[in-house]
Amino acid sequence: MRAGGVALVALAALAMSACGGAQQDAHEPSGKFKVEVHGSFPSKQKLAKQSVMVVTVKNLDSRPLPNPSVTVNSFNRNSAQADLAAASRPVFIVNRGPLGGNTANQSTSAFGRELKPGQVATFRWNVTAVQAGPFRIKYTVSAGLFGKAVAVDATGHINPTRQFHGVVSQAAPHSTVNFKNGKTVQGG
Repeated sequence: MRAGGVALVALAALAMSACGGAQQDAHEPSGKFKVEVHGSFPSKQKLAKQSVMVVTVKNLDSRPLPNPSVTVNSFNRNSAQADLAAASRPVFIVNRGPLGGNTANQSTSAFGRELKPGQVATFRWNVTAVQAGPFRIKYTVSAGLFGKAVAVDATGHINPTRQFHGVVSQAAPHSTVNFKNGKTVQGG
């Protein structure tokens, strides 16, 4: 190894020790944690109309869940249109995501703390439909953020994945403007 290579290795080791040298997952317990997962989302949607997607995670285990999280990877759909800069196109725009801990993965929302046995974590997304047609939204529930703690449902599925499907109608909701206060009111 050349002197420059040795210096680079020494610099990398120094940088790692300056960060404390601890792994991010050092405090996440290993193991399987029993959960119950439920979700709700309207199967019939309209363009430009807001709706709420809710996922609940109940801790059925005797131990606390380290940091339950939900990953949603399908608020977008890939387009086959050739002249697009990016193939990914939104079906739903997220107006407001769940409260709790933020993660480096923009698709993952964390509860932000331990979930004690018997307690329920509720994740809510306020979204607006922006593309007509059929939709399928998949979500996956985890017991922690680093893969050491895994969620297991009653059927034995590890990090259970569920989905919502339905249709976004071409028809936009009826809207009116209240001229006294200037606010827009959406109808059905």
